[in-house]
Amino acid sequence: MQPMDSDHHFQYTFTNFSDDDQDYYDDAFSDDDCAIDDGADDSNVLVNRVNSTSDKSYQILKEDDLAQRYEEDIVKVTSVLSVSRDSACMLLVKYNWDVSKLHEAWFQDEGQVRGSVGLLDVDLSVKFPEYSEEKAVVDCGICFESVRVGDTATCGCDHRFCKVCWKSYVCTAVEDGPGCLTLRCPEPSCKAAVGPDMVRVLASENERKRYDLFLLRTYVESNKRVKWCPGPGCEYAVEYDDDFEIGSYDVSCNCKYGFCWKCMEDAHRPLDCETVGKWVLKNNAEAENTNWILAYTKPCPKCKRSIEKNHGCMHMTCRPPCGYEFCWLCLGPYNRHDGRACNGYAKEGGPVHEAERQRELAKKAIERYTHYYERWAANEKSRKQALTDLHKIETVDLKTLSLTYRQPETQLQFIIDAWLQIVECRRMLKWTYAYGYYIPKIEEAKKTFFEYVQGEAESGLERLHLCAEKELQTYIINEDKDITEEKFNCFRIKLTDLTKVTRKYFENLVRALENGLADVDSHEGAAGGSSSKVKARKGSDQGGESSRRGSDGAKRMRMMGTRRPMDDTHRHAAWMAGESSGND
Repeated sequence: MQPMDSDHHFQYTFTNFSDDDQDYYDDAFSDDDCAIDDGADDSNVLVNRVNSTSDKSYQILKEDDLAQRYEEDIVKVTSVLSVSRDSACMLLVKYNWDVSKLHEAWFQDEGQVRGSVGLLDVDLSVKFPEYSEEKAVVDCGICFESVRVGDTATCGCDHRFCKVCWKSYVCTAVEDGPGCLTLRCPEPSCKAAVGPDMVRVLASENERKRYDLFLLRTYVESNKRVKWCPGPGCEYAVEYDDDFEIGSYDVSCNCKYGFCWKCMEDAHRPLDCETVGKWVLKNNAEAENTNWILAYTKPCPKCKRSIEKNHGCMHMTCRPPCGYEFCWLCLGPYNRHDGRACNGYAKEGGPVHEAERQRELAKKAIERYTHYYERWAANEKSRKQALTDLHKIETVDLKTLSLTYRQPETQLQFIIDAWLQIVECRRMLKWTYAYGYYIPKIEEAKKTFFEYVQGEAESGLERLHLCAEKELQTYIINEDKDITEEKFNCFRIKLTDLTKVTRKYFENLVRALENGLADVDSHEGAAGGSSSKVKARKGSDQGGESSRRGSDGAKRMRMMGTRRPMDDTHRHAAWMAGESSGND
């Protein structure tokens, strides 16, 4: 992604507004101005959604697409090496479906390749003799029963086992997992392979399907550019056509599950995989439990066991076998209180003061983490609910709206676009809270700028979500039957424009975070340089106009701490300024 122009971005962020600016949300959506541009293509609202992956590309592969691809590899092997299809499957599994590597190894030493795979050049009739003389019997090496040769099977080696034992052996292996693809002869010392041809004869229909599925999965898992979608119950795979040097790798599967193709976590743009890994680990780590224990418990002065206060008075008694009685406040022996309060201030540096200081630090750390985690979790919950609402709208509500307002469902795509935008923005907003948690405390300017841009994006999203959720319901229910097509068309304009505005807010937010909030560094540098010039010229009274211009960046950053929140008019004007600067 191209770096964001700092002057353009600060033009968006710090535009001065006049009192004569048009009130966007009152005037643009008034009932008196509901004309619709018939030439507008509202279905393209989300063509450039903020989850786009720039010039990178990926392809969603169905099971049929994968089967076709691995069949093509099998045909290449059978035609070049002159082996059967089943033999080609075993060879490709051994060489991780790398056709070139297999060809090279085969022509270099065919015997060594056959030996490593356990591939014997025998016909199926040898493995499963159809008939034999009645007196020709052998002892099964598993159940030790004497059976006719016609009721036995072999991998092509000299080890025969009855078909009953063979079926049990193969079926158990298939049930156990992908290891059945490299199954060998039941004789421990024998390396002959049990191929797909034997599985088809010995296994049931369900087990054969499971075996074929394992073959398909090895094809995907051996391909560096193809991965399975981790969505629950999803059977799609994703092929990504790029390296892993820079950029976002968020993928949206056909099952509507979003994930990062690189780290396989939930889609997390604009965060990098490393930060996401730290956040996920922190959410699951026992360290937070340790911090809670430190913050909300105290150690018994005698046995040092952590104790949580669960009653009102300060008289604490440790559990047996310790049984020590002490004061919760001062941790001193309770029998020495003699009815006196321990309200005296402990000298700084004493043991009680140090313990209290550690507890206070732990409480602050927990409160800070809780602040970001609650908002991270709340937006994830809201995103999941939005997906549920979207499914209901697609399957039920669109038909109702189409009949009520006599519009084809294709012209109601703006509602689907709005909900898709909500789902994506909730996901990104969720991860911005993880981003904010890891901003170093010493970078106060970055934190201030981040919270400002994040707050603007979140406010825009809340307006869009409210309109798509609450206002839409009034048009769906239409209890009084007084909502006309003209009013519905006004709603259409409003929701479409809110979708565009929200997308713009999040584009600004994503660009800022993916650039590492570089605008703050650049303006801090300008402010720092001007400050040093002022110091150098302080004695000679030559500050000049250039120094005042150089400190504009620092003034702008200070403005964010004191300026009042923008109303809807100002937000729209700011967005329009960003729009125009981006088109210059």
